[in-house]
Amino acid sequence: MDVVVDQLELGPLATNCYVVRAERGAAEAAVVDPSGSAAEIRLHLASLGARCTAILVTHGHFDHILGLAELAEGTGAPVWGPKGDLPAIENPAAYAPAGFTIRPASIDTLLEGGETVEAAGVVFEVRHVPGHSPGHLSFYAGGHLLSGDVLFAGSVGRVDIPGGDWPALLRSIGDLVDAYPGETVVHPGHGPRTTLAQELARNPFLEDVRAARAASAEG
Repeated sequence: MDVVVDQLELGPLATNCYVVRAERGAAEAAVVDPSGSAAEIRLHLASLGARCTAILVTHGHFDHILGLAELAEGTGAPVWGPKGDLPAIENPAAYAPAGFTIRPASIDTLLEGGETVEAAGVVFEVRHVPGHSPGHLSFYAGGHLLSGDVLFAGSVGRVDIPGGDWPALLRSIGDLVDAYPGETVVHPGHGPRTTLAQELARNPFLEDVRAARAASAEG
């Protein structure tokens, strides 16, 4: 599958929103984490000659769902998202920092990890990767991993927030490293893309993950 992933940096925290198509020129697209205004996202879709036919959400933190309700309403696209983060999506005012007004949104299909989702002609493997948030999901398709805020280039997701869990985060990253090839392209929730191999080799926060892999290889 020749999956094409476009990155849009949107919203007040420069959060990455992704437009995923089965191939270049495809008329349908899945939007992952609509983190800015729906108008900006739809303008980009129009420039590609594509329409949003699916929306995927990695987790419920406010900066990843800023445009969710408006994009779903405006496109009629079904929404897949994390069951474990549903309260933050349905009632964002209770979770967002002061000064942010975010419309509550609905999830059409709740995901817990282990599912396969076909959206916009792309088949995504869904994994539960908690640690940054309790219900956090990652989506994998055609050599591309949409990691949300679990793994970044040179860093990892915060755990000093409600629902954060450092041991769980490291287990989640270890699971991703075990599940997918090193050349897998990681598209994180913030910052530039990277690969699993690059992060396993150099990410300063993954020392324990590297040590566990080395001990397993020796055993």
